[in-house]
Amino acid sequence: MFKKIGIAVVVLIAAVLIYAATKPDTFRVERTASIKAPPEKIHPLLNSFKQHTAWSPWEKKDPAMKRAYSGAESGKGSVYEWDGNSDIGKGRIEITETTPSKVAMKLDFLEPFEAHNMAEFTLSPKGETTDVTWAIFGPMPYISKVMTIFCNMDTMIGKEFEAGLADLKALAEK
Repeated sequence: MFKKIGIAVVVLIAAVLIYAATKPDTFRVERTASIKAPPEKIHPLLNSFKQHTAWSPWEKKDPAMKRAYSGAESGKGSVYEWDGNSDIGKGRIEITETTPSKVAMKLDFLEPFEAHNMAEFTLSPKGETTDVTWAIFGPMPYISKVMTIFCNMDTMIGKEFEAGLADLKALAEK
């Protein structure tokens, strides 16, 4: 009996590990919101980390987190570092590129797990509105592939992006 259960557990674990190996080597999560404001009004809210405190969903999860700003005040070279509770972790983000229609950032998570990704905001004017797309993308290490079998990263991160874009929309439309 125990032998059969042991074999079944080993087969199940092997199946999960083999299935994880078939997952893509990269990931991308994105959400888009239509904001009734011109890109010129939205761009400064994205291009300065000090403005992020007004709309970022992670700021609400740990208002007491430690924050440090360095580099440029805004735009390319602007750096934001945080150290927060278990919901927030610890990390660093730096603006690497900024144009009137895009803000790109290098995102380094240090805790609770290490990950190195890119985040990007694109602004596409559509008449009186602007479509703002928030994306995160990067490599998918094997351990992350295993984790995505049990929790959907698109759903998890996507919910946060939707909340942040809703707050950005409210702020920009004032």
